[in-house]
Amino acid sequence: MPFTGHISKQQSDDSESFHPWSDTYHEQWVWSSEDKSPSVYLCLNNKVACFYIDPVIESTGTAGVRGTKAFTHGQHYWEVKLSSVFGTSIMIGVGTKEALLQTTDFEFVDLIGRDEQSWGLSYKGKVWHNGQVKSYCDPFYDSTVIGVLLDMDAGTLSYFKNGRSLGVAFTGLCDKASELYPIISSTSTLSEIELCDSTCRYVSLQDQCRMIISKLVNKDQIDFLPLPRRMCQSLKGV
Repeated sequence: MPFTGHISKQQSDDSESFHPWSDTYHEQWVWSSEDKSPSVYLCLNNKVACFYIDPVIESTGTAGVRGTKAFTHGQHYWEVKLSSVFGTSIMIGVGTKEALLQTTDFEFVDLIGRDEQSWGLSYKGKVWHNGQVKSYCDPFYDSTVIGVLLDMDAGTLSYFKNGRSLGVAFTGLCDKASELYPIISSTSTLSEIELCDSTCRYVSLQDQCRMIISKLVNKDQIDFLPLPRRMCQSLKGV
């Protein structure tokens, strides 16, 4: 049975021509202190997620945390650095607001991509969605920097390893979700995932205009602009 939404890294993909740090805007988001497993501890202004840090009790399952910002359109790129990489699963991906962030006690699984609400890459080089798995890249370990490129216009999700493109991992994301959040998860005691930086790129003239307006006008003043209500709502989401 084919793996829905997956494209082998050997195939042609647009991520090869995307330079993460050119012609982009910096995005402000961190790991959410409200949208996470109780087994995740956040530090350094919520940019570092630490998993299962209890000095007495080791890992009791699988824990995850969502980013604070939902993406609805445009291209979004962020990088994370991994520390203490071992165990059953450490994952990086995206998901909806309904995506799972925790398993029951002593259930060690690849959490991101376990159901249809999320798409994820394991440190073992496997990609997951809706409970289906495919090989994608070589395994990666401590100090690896993984880049994530979410293209909400094309509906694709691609990954980078230490700055090198690994190709498109998933397609058709926009057919299944109107907004997606960054998500990370781990089963490993004292493992850490640090959010290094995040940028976005809006390719259409309309999106470029939205970005400029959002920089010049405070969000509490957007409703007073002489613009259609739908456009005002869109500006609030920038």
